[in-house]
Amino acid sequence: MSGEGLSLSEAERWSIGVVGAGFIMRDCHLPAYKNAGIFPRAITSRRPEQARAVADRYAIEQVNSSVEAMLDAHRLDVVDIAVPPPAQTAIIRRILQHPRRPRGILAQKPLAMSLDEARDVVLACRKAKVALQVNQNMRYDQSVRGLKRLLDDGLMGDPVLATIEMRAIPHWMPWAEGGRSLATYIMSIHHLDTFRYWLGEPARVMASTRKDPRTKFDHFDGINLYILEFDSGARASAWDDVWAGPAREGAGSDIGIRWRFEGTRGLARGTIGWPGWPERVPSTLDYTTVDDGGAWHRPRWPEAWFPDAFAGPMIGLLNALEKGEEPDISGRDNLRTIALCEAVLRSAKEHRVTVPRVGSVAAQPDSESEDDEHEHEHEHEHDS
Repeated sequence: MSGEGLSLSEAERWSIGVVGAGFIMRDCHLPAYKNAGIFPRAITSRRPEQARAVADRYAIEQVNSSVEAMLDAHRLDVVDIAVPPPAQTAIIRRILQHPRRPRGILAQKPLAMSLDEARDVVLACRKAKVALQVNQNMRYDQSVRGLKRLLDDGLMGDPVLATIEMRAIPHWMPWAEGGRSLATYIMSIHHLDTFRYWLGEPARVMASTRKDPRTKFDHFDGINLYILEFDSGARASAWDDVWAGPAREGAGSDIGIRWRFEGTRGLARGTIGWPGWPERVPSTLDYTTVDDGGAWHRPRWPEAWFPDAFAGPMIGLLNALEKGEEPDISGRDNLRTIALCEAVLRSAKEHRVTVPRVGSVAAQPDSESEDDEHEHEHEHEHDS
């Protein structure tokens, strides 16, 4: 289901360059692209020897010494970025400043580590007329996308309650230390974006967080608990537990991610296979409706979020470029997810309800060409 609803034709005609040669690019992006028939032409990384090894593994034609050298050497349609978040916005700006900038950029989540910085990048891409897609790839997880189809088809009825329970132990990368957010911008951002994908925009947020006992460096947000309220009456809640008990300290392990969705006409539940990585563990979906006489439907598939769903955001961007449309997970749309992260952080810090506010840049489609400088008002969230 990772490519469901997508009609990518002649994938090989697209000229794609990639930035980064670490785990996400090497073990997630490029295997998924290969399976989807997408073959980047060039790669660059701050570690040339690592870039050469990845190029050899995936038959990438050329290794370039820098982003600028890659753009000089190729007429690229898309640049795909997989670098740590603190380095990403500077790379995007270097791409936009180049005279041979591409038609589109696929950026990692989080797009930036603050709403202001993300908004600056979205506005800069719009001014340069470069389509910006954000790699919120959980939207292309097979069970997440499967539920979205059930919702779009009306089988669940009106949404009542959605929950995600994560008990998983991440491997924090070195760049995560010392940041203004840990779990919210690295882990919870997936679930917050998924709730938006399923339910639309929340009106209010209540959150609580505590430090993770296992993580040695100082941080504010380790274990996150939050409730989202929607004006429709729907509610969503997640427990993002990166402690998951003393499994690494000698106790038994109970690791997994489970989700549940209740509507007025149906019930769906599922699991997310990511915690089983590096084993290939497909996510699952079970559902039943009032028309099923108590029976459950249990579709299954061989694809897994890691790595297969990583093809989805790239295919979404290429389809948007082909049709002249805004990408399905555009930078403009992603500002709302980042604003939701900020609302979670502020609610947890101030122990009160907050209201996500993104500012006027997100209200205008990326395809608009007028001067948006007057829109860049740095509106911060207003709290109830």
